[in-house]
Amino acid sequence: MKTIIKLPEVMAITTFSRSTIYRLIEMGEFPIQIKLAERSIGWIEQEVEDYMENKINEREVVHEVTELVDLEVKSC
Repeated sequence: MKTIIKLPEVMAITTFSRSTIYRLIEMGEFPIQIKLAERSIGWIEQEVEDYMENKINEREVVHEVTELVDLEVKSC
């Protein structure tokens, strides 16, 4: 069974403000919330964790590419 988390938990995991989370959702860059009841929403915890893991991986790839470019420039 998937774990559902509420906005305060999403904010704690991501360190994003409420407005940043909704802006990223609107831009299609963050997992969309699910409607739990008329006035209740939540997120699938694994989707939020996957989002954060992807951001970490993106940083590592950019860092590796930057190192390779620096090495190529220095060798020229």
